[in-house]
Amino acid sequence: MFDKNTASHPYGGQRFYSLNQYCKATYGEKVYRLSLNGGMTCPNRDGTYSHQGCIYCSEGGSGDFAATSPLSIHDQLAEAKVKISQKTNCNKYIAYFQAFTNTYAPISYLRELFFSAINEPNVVILSIATRSDCLSDEVCDLLEELNRIKPVWVELGLQTIHDSTLSKMNTHTTVSQYDIALAKLKARGIEVITHLIFGFPGESKEMMLQSVNHVAHSSTAGIKMHLLHILKGTKLGDMYLQSPFPIFELEEYCNFIVDCIELLPPDMVIHRMTGDGPRNLLIAPIWSTDKKRVLNTINHLLVERDTYQGRLWTPNI
Repeated sequence: MFDKNTASHPYGGQRFYSLNQYCKATYGEKVYRLSLNGGMTCPNRDGTYSHQGCIYCSEGGSGDFAATSPLSIHDQLAEAKVKISQKTNCNKYIAYFQAFTNTYAPISYLRELFFSAINEPNVVILSIATRSDCLSDEVCDLLEELNRIKPVWVELGLQTIHDSTLSKMNTHTTVSQYDIALAKLKARGIEVITHLIFGFPGESKEMMLQSVNHVAHSSTAGIKMHLLHILKGTKLGDMYLQSPFPIFELEEYCNFIVDCIELLPPDMVIHRMTGDGPRNLLIAPIWSTDKKRVLNTINHLLVERDTYQGRLWTPNI
């Protein structure tokens, strides 16, 4: 059992297990995530549940940085590789279906789409973002088949364990749906990455930490921690402009992330500790656009806290 009060850590003495560290250990080098658009929608947008969508979600369906959907998957991947070629020389990629709900389509369409990505020679992982209520047995059969070819990750948007918040955000999801989906996927050997969002109006830090604790004691393999971005063109953005509600300040958020790390098991891969809000849409918090500053602040606070508590880990963000 890992002891948070000792100087040793099962992953090379680091403070937590980062995605970069996992990829280097597994594939021998950095692996870059390429965001794709499968041309899908969402049951919370097409009228099945609502036409409004989650009130914090942009028109891009959380895929504002994904490639252009009219392009084939092969062409999207090629376009994305060109875009990142100036900042990385990596040769292995995660094909990440990011925009909207990526299992919300006929199985024949999903089969063609996902096989197009997984058969690309430089793609080593297929990552699929979806809702916990869009994982039929037929979809899970397909994911299990794909997982026998290359690793498949399913990214589930839990966001919070408080159903009252989920209702206010118009997500039309529940915590029990997430728990059922997680168990269903794990039974098939498919790894899950859980998304949480911090800063929803009305949620205290204690409530947010309860969400982290729920994930920490689940069977999820990885976690993405997102700062709530208040965006133009969303109902939440309109609410904020009409009557601003409290939001995280930089150091407050970074301290909170350190608290979250304290709760997570050492073998849970941390995929993200903040998020990228499109600059042209972001209303608040503006400080979040300086991602390097955010990560450096978290790094500093980790060192500061570990020094105070007499631990010898070296943060690796």
